[in-house]
Amino acid sequence: MRMSVMDVGSNAVRLVVVDAEDGVPLPVHTAKWKVRLSEEVGPSGVIPEESLGQLVTAVAEAARTARRWGAAEPLAFATTVVRSAPNRLDVLGTIGEETGVRLCTLPGEVEAELTFLGARRWMGWRAGPLAMFDIGGGSLEVAFGRGRLPDYVASLPLGARRLTREFFDGDDPPTEQSVKALRRKVRHQLRDVAARIRWEGPRTAVATSRTFQQLARLGGAAPGRHGPFMTRQLSRAELRNCRDRLAALPAADRAKLPGVSAPRAAQSLAGAIVGHTAMKLTGVKTVTLCPWAIREGVLLRHMEDGGAWWAEVSQGEPVPPAVQPVPLRIAALGN
Repeated sequence: MRMSVMDVGSNAVRLVVVDAEDGVPLPVHTAKWKVRLSEEVGPSGVIPEESLGQLVTAVAEAARTARRWGAAEPLAFATTVVRSAPNRLDVLGTIGEETGVRLCTLPGEVEAELTFLGARRWMGWRAGPLAMFDIGGGSLEVAFGRGRLPDYVASLPLGARRLTREFFDGDDPPTEQSVKALRRKVRHQLRDVAARIRWEGPRTAVATSRTFQQLARLGGAAPGRHGPFMTRQLSRAELRNCRDRLAALPAADRAKLPGVSAPRAAQSLAGAIVGHTAMKLTGVKTVTLCPWAIREGVLLRHMEDGGAWWAEVSQGEPVPPAVQPVPLRIAALGN
């Protein structure tokens, strides 16, 4: 069976086409279309008309590409930048009318759960009790579990793009005071989540997302051309050095460093601060970089549990996440 998943993020629309054989999503084609929502969406969060036009074009092309590769309609979802937009309903409705793609948004906790599933399947049962960290543009997802799905999930407004805009807007490089202010906020927001992870005592910790991948490369991990099966790790000490190195440089100079792409250079420091603080507060000394994340989690959930849950999430006129029926199992939040 050939399937596809479409991920509308803050920097690009990404498509993955896979053959679902023996419970494993084997990639046959991947593609992405740059949309740069993170640069065009202002502090209000409203997605402007021009950006919406770019999104429609990219989503339509991704859907055509999926059909050319023999896949059914993509399992299509949008992450934080669309989910938190005040005009989200108009955006989802326009994309549906113009492209025929039923794009939905998922609550942050569901994103964490699906990302955990992808990480668990990649790492295997040998990993034991597993903690997962994922830094996106708008949010940080954290999960912990001993089984296939997590026992605990949290989604916090600690995305690298969001924090860069809040604390470093106009400062390049940022001032020492703004860096300290950001670190204080991250510590405060993470306090309860970190206490839960420490209490659970994970045997293994994994990190997903492009932000962590670039920080690991800056810390000395093997480049992507060596393939997904190369073990890549990032220690807390290495991440601290990356954080301090990035803090001393303007964005243009950060983009010249190994692994740091120009579009993400400005937000790389905020990502490093969030990552290092999360590892320090949870007591995690080393994370393993996991190439599977939410897209693979969506595919695996569909393969393992059938398509009814996705049909329920994506059907009909989009409605706010708070009232949208989501029959996915949500891991209970701790007290």
